[in-house]
Amino acid sequence: MMAKRHAWMSFALGILCCGAWSSRAMAQTVASSADPSTLPAVTTQSMSDAWWTGPMLANSAETLPPGHFLFEPYLYDIRSPGTDSFGSRTYILYGLVNRLSVGIIPVFGYNRMTNGRSSSSIGFGDLTLQAQYRLTEFHPGSWMPTTAILLQETLPTGRYDQLGDRTSDGLGGGAYTTTLAFNTQMYLWMPNGRILRTRFNLSGSFSRTANVEGASVYGTDSGFRGTAKPGTSFYADLAFEYSFTQRWVLALDMTYSYNSNTRINGVDVQEINGLPYAQNVTLNSGPSEAYGVAPAIEYNWTPNIGVLLGTRVIFGGHNTVGTVTPAIALNVVY
Repeated sequence: MMAKRHAWMSFALGILCCGAWSSRAMAQTVASSADPSTLPAVTTQSMSDAWWTGPMLANSAETLPPGHFLFEPYLYDIRSPGTDSFGSRTYILYGLVNRLSVGIIPVFGYNRMTNGRSSSSIGFGDLTLQAQYRLTEFHPGSWMPTTAILLQETLPTGRYDQLGDRTSDGLGGGAYTTTLAFNTQMYLWMPNGRILRTRFNLSGSFSRTANVEGASVYGTDSGFRGTAKPGTSFYADLAFEYSFTQRWVLALDMTYSYNSNTRINGVDVQEINGLPYAQNVTLNSGPSEAYGVAPAIEYNWTPNIGVLLGTRVIFGGHNTVGTVTPAIALNVVY
């Protein structure tokens, strides 16, 4: 119920924000046409004049034309107290048919620990497969945004258990995870004629049970044998991109996430006085939620090649540690 309530709150926030910007822009246009002598002439920016890479976090609701590729690698450092999690996340997408794009998202990582053993080497994380189908397409003068349904399946390819005394080698979750998202994108013209592009995305993720043996990313130790059931999660992202010039864009993501309880069940075998002793173990992470922002700047050499530099800041929240994540990404479409 809590996740549903937050979903409706996030949806209402997105509609209100987009509506506020639209109303302001429309009011300015009407006033200008009614009495042009009271306001200076405004040149309206065309959509072809605005070049984009996309904000740091919000996925696009667009799909690629058939036969075209998108290649977008991210490099980042998730900074939290005592840990730097360096990683790369690369979107490799292909326009399969009209309105449908498919792709893969490989992830690599390395954890550097201040107090403890860092990762033994760069490791491969969980691999995500995705497909996106576009439902509607935005047209100038219309109130209908571009909308799409996104389906992702994350495969447990990264190490997550049997980590021994180097838990920093854990880069995966061990469970198959399905994510279903609804993505939207809208173009708004500001009073100065420049374009403000908005995205509002909602998603939910559902994981299967993972078998866990030994020390793991779930906090179990070397003697544990059992299972982990990650909780369902909800995520909302409201993003804005302002076309400052044709090549330069200012971007901002505002995010909310909620994760329900993760439950670990099993047996922990410890040696006491030289004899093995088995103890039933049940662990609960409890639900968590977090709020974040991700300001970024984009520079585009051409309509199809651009770079983004930004920082995601998670303020923490209930049962969540705050993090700061500087990142850089290259966006290439061909």
